[in-house]
Amino acid sequence: MNALTLVFAALCVFAIAYRFYGIFLGNKVMNLRDDRVTPAVALADGHDYVKTNKFVLFGHHFAAIAAAGPLLGPVLAAQFGFLPGALWILIGAVLAGGVHDAIVLFASVRHKGKSISTIAGTEVSRLGGKVASVAILFILILTLAGLSIAVVNAMFNSPWGTFTVLSTIPIAMIMGVYMQKLRPGDIKGGSVIGVVLLALAIVVGPHVAADPDLAQMFTFSKKEIAVIIPVYGFFASVLPVWLLLVPRDYLSTYLKIGTIVLLALGIVFIHPDLQMPALTDYIHGGGPIIPGAAFPFVFITIACGALSGFHAIIGSGTTPKMIANERDIIFVGYGAMLMEGFVGIMALIAACVLVPADYFAINAAPKAFEALNMVPVNLPQLAQEVGEKIQGRPGGAVSLAVGMAYIFSSVPFLEGMMGYWYHFAIMFEAVFILTAVDAGTRVGRYMLQEMLGTIHKPFADNSWLPGVAITSALFTSAWGYLVYTGDITTIWPLFGMSNQLLATCALLIGTTMLIRLGKARYAWVTGAPGLFMIPVVMSAGYLNIVDNFLPKGLYLLVTLAVVVMVLMVIVFIETFRRWYALLHVDHSVKDGFGDEVLALAED
Repeated sequence: MNALTLVFAALCVFAIAYRFYGIFLGNKVMNLRDDRVTPAVALADGHDYVKTNKFVLFGHHFAAIAAAGPLLGPVLAAQFGFLPGALWILIGAVLAGGVHDAIVLFASVRHKGKSISTIAGTEVSRLGGKVASVAILFILILTLAGLSIAVVNAMFNSPWGTFTVLSTIPIAMIMGVYMQKLRPGDIKGGSVIGVVLLALAIVVGPHVAADPDLAQMFTFSKKEIAVIIPVYGFFASVLPVWLLLVPRDYLSTYLKIGTIVLLALGIVFIHPDLQMPALTDYIHGGGPIIPGAAFPFVFITIACGALSGFHAIIGSGTTPKMIANERDIIFVGYGAMLMEGFVGIMALIAACVLVPADYFAINAAPKAFEALNMVPVNLPQLAQEVGEKIQGRPGGAVSLAVGMAYIFSSVPFLEGMMGYWYHFAIMFEAVFILTAVDAGTRVGRYMLQEMLGTIHKPFADNSWLPGVAITSALFTSAWGYLVYTGDITTIWPLFGMSNQLLATCALLIGTTMLIRLGKARYAWVTGAPGLFMIPVVMSAGYLNIVDNFLPKGLYLLVTLAVVVMVLMVIVFIETFRRWYALLHVDHSVKDGFGDEVLALAED
C-alpha cells in the first residue's frame, strides 16, 4: 500500500469529522454559547485565569497534550502491521479521543476551571472525587516522569538538540512580554518574532554542535539533564502562564505542526510504499516488542494518538482557565485531538516505510531480534549515513527519527542530508515531549493545591505565592526523583494501562454531567466509548500482571497495577450509581439560558 493513500484517507476522515461531528457536539450535545461568561473572564487574575486568543490557546493546548504517545505509540504498534494502528487512530481520535478532550474541557469550563477530580467529586460523589484525586495525582506523576525520561534519552550528549530546546525558553519569554506588555494582543507580531528566532536557533544548532567549545557548553549527561528538566518544570509551574508556558507551547506548535506538514509533503512528493504488511504474524501475540496480542494491547500502546487520560488532566488544568469564549471549546479541544491523531498517522507511516527487518532490528532488544532469524537490509547503510549506532535501540524514538530522516532525505534536492534530518528529528521529538511536561507540572500543582486546600485553606488560593511555590516544589520533586533514579522506565507498561483507565474514567464522568444537564439522549456520545474501554483496559491490566509482571518477579509493578485498577473500579461503581440516581430524578430546573438541568442531588 502506498503511504500517500493513508495520508489522504486520514485528512478526509479528520476534516469530515470536525465539520460534522465536532459541530454536532458543540451545538447539540454541549449547547455551547457565545454569551456565557467563561472562568478566564469571571475569575481573571493575570496569572492562571487569563483570557487568551483561541489560536494561541490552540497552540498551547496542542503542545501540552501532544507528547510521546502520538510519536512513539504508533511506532511500537507497527509490530502488528499498519492496519490495526491506523484503524484505531482514525476511529479512536474521532469517536473517543476528540470527544473525551472536548467534554472534559467543557466540564471544567462549567466548573470554574477545576480539575477532573474536583469535577468527579461534584458530579459523581465525594467518595468518587477523593478516590479519583489520589489515582489521578499518582498517574500524573508516572506520566511526567516517563515523558521526562524520554526527553533525557533524546537530549543527553546532544549539543544540537539541547541548544535548540533551551533556546525556546528565552524566545518564549520575549514573545510573552511582547504580546502581553509591549503590544498587547499583537499575535501576528509575536508569532513573527518567535518563528524567526526559532528558525535561527535551528539553523545555528549544527554549528554549535560542530564547535568544540560551544558543544561542550551544551553537552550534558543523563543525570544532568534529569536535574535540569524538573528545575525547568518548577519555573514553568510558578511563573505566570503568559510569560513562559503559553508562548513556549505556542512557539513549539509551529515547530511541531510545521514538521508534520513537511513530513506529509515529503510523503506526497516521494509517495513511498509501506514496507510493513497490513497484518503481521504477531497480531495474536508473541512479538519481540510488545509480547501481547493486538487486542487489547494496540489500544494501550497507541495511547495519546487516539485516546489519552493525560489529556483530561490538561483539559481540566491550564486550558479551561484561558478559554475566552465557550464556542472555542470545539476548536481547541476536539480540533487539537484530531491534529494529534494526524501526528499519530505520520509516525505510523515513518515506521512502516522501513523494511520490516530493519524496523525490528532497531526496536527489538538484540537477543529478541536474533530469535527472529531476520537479516537487516538497509540498516548498515542507514547507520553509516546517520553517523550513530541505531540497531538495538528500543522505545520507538530512534526508528521514528530514522523513518523521518529517510523520507526527508529521499526528496531529490535534500539528498545526502540523512545525518542532518536524523538529528533534527531527535530534537523535534524532545521539543514535542517537553511541552507536555511543563503544562502537566502546572496542572499537578493545581491539583495539589486543591488537595492541600482542604487542610489549610490558603493553599487553594492560586494568588498565594508561598502555596504556589511549595506545591510546585513538592510536585516537581516527586516526579523529578523518579526521573533521576531512572526506575520509572520499568513502570512504562503500567503507565500505558493507567493512562487509558483515566481516559475511561473521564468519559464516564462526562456522561454523568450530560445526564445531569438533561442531555441523556446524547449520553451515548461519551458513554459508548467509555463503556467500550472498560473491558479493553481491564483485560490489558490483567494480562500485564499475569503474563508480564509476575513471570519476571516484578511484584512492585503487580501491586501498583492492582491498586490503580481497584481505585478506578471504585470510581466506576460510584459513577454507575450516580447514573441510576440521576435517571430516576423526576424534577428538573432551568438554568439561566433556558436549558433543562437535573438538580444536583446531595451526596
